[in-house]
Amino acid sequence: MGTEGAVRAWLRERGAETIPHPGGTLYAHLSRVSERLGALGLDADVRLAGLAHAAYGTDGFDVVLLDPADRGPLRDLAGTAVEELIHLYGGCDRGRTWRRLAETGEVWSRFTGQCARPDRETLRAFADLSIVNELDVVERDPTVAARFGDYFRGVFDSWTPIASTSVTAEARQVLAA
Repeated sequence: MGTEGAVRAWLRERGAETIPHPGGTLYAHLSRVSERLGALGLDADVRLAGLAHAAYGTDGFDVVLLDPADRGPLRDLAGTAVEELIHLYGGCDRGRTWRRLAETGEVWSRFTGQCARPDRETLRAFADLSIVNELDVVERDPTVAARFGDYFRGVFDSWTPIASTSVTAEARQVLAA
């Protein structure tokens, strides 16, 4: 089946196809994020993290498919590096992290209250995943674009030094005022 197929099956087993999310279901959203990361040239690990990025819930989506303290099953399924990115993403306290991310390189955890300083490659993957996730939501829910468009434009523009060039260009196109 392969790792991606196994992750897709795992998501379906946990009901991701039945959980409402802008644009349909959580499973559809996760699939779109993964596919877009691939279309933007990101590597297989980032695409796989995109596919399961909400497994532990997120600061903006509180449905949990797996307890964040029980990381073993996802780590065994997706690999250590992918699971660590998913945990970093899902655990991110956006209010403490996003505005200063490019300046500080710090990701604050809503799970532990602790601060992580990921290496440059992980920071880029985190920023790319964060941006692409929000682009999918904005495109499917016009009220999100109206309410948070200016915020996303400002934050994601500040991430230009840490995000992939292709992702930054995509954000500018989607979020054009």
